[in-house]
Amino acid sequence: MGRYVYLFGDGKADGDATQKELLGGKGAGLAEMTRIGVPVPPGFTITTEVAVEYSSRGPEYGLREEVRAEIREALARVEAMMGRKLGDVKKPLLVSVRSGARASMPGMLDTVLNLGMNDDVAGALGREMGSERFAHDAYRRFIMMYSDIVLHVHRNKFEEHLDRVRQEVAAKKGLPATQWNAEELKRRVPDSDIPAEDLEKHTTLFKRDVKAKTG
Repeated sequence: MGRYVYLFGDGKADGDATQKELLGGKGAGLAEMTRIGVPVPPGFTITTEVAVEYSSRGPEYGLREEVRAEIREALARVEAMMGRKLGDVKKPLLVSVRSGARASMPGMLDTVLNLGMNDDVAGALGREMGSERFAHDAYRRFIMMYSDIVLHVHRNKFEEHLDRVRQEVAAKKGLPATQWNAEELKRRVPDSDIPAEDLEKHTTLFKRDVKAKTG
């Protein structure tokens, strides 16, 4: 293999639309949009060759150090473009990790949003945005996605916690939550109705459950 990571951002891209075999459809598309001036947030694509090698070697071997080095370099360049840093408590950077493929696979590929969240970053983000609720909602979504997709802790466990909160919120409003099924409960008491303090409390519960399940 040659290079492992292709950067895009600030109107420049290492790849283009012709490189679907190497960058996957999504990666090639993002590179091309950047090149023609579409305001795409900066990021980078890890090549399909890395994925093939990783699968053939087995996850126990992890990524080779050469790949990790290119990822660290690309991340540093994204941080510079954004004026933010992953894990920083003053100007934290959050990133989306999206899977892609050489062929289109609608509904089959996974996404983890808000990578970069932790307790300190949640506090910093809440102060910066002027909304603790926004920060804790982003944090709990990250834990749910990462746990489900990466650690294989099914999201149903987390939904049970949230449903209990929804029932409490409904009860305070005088709504007959006990008569509703889970889908109706979510419709009548959407995530936006869950207070910041409950989201923060349940983030702690989510992490406890993940640790109990995975060690």
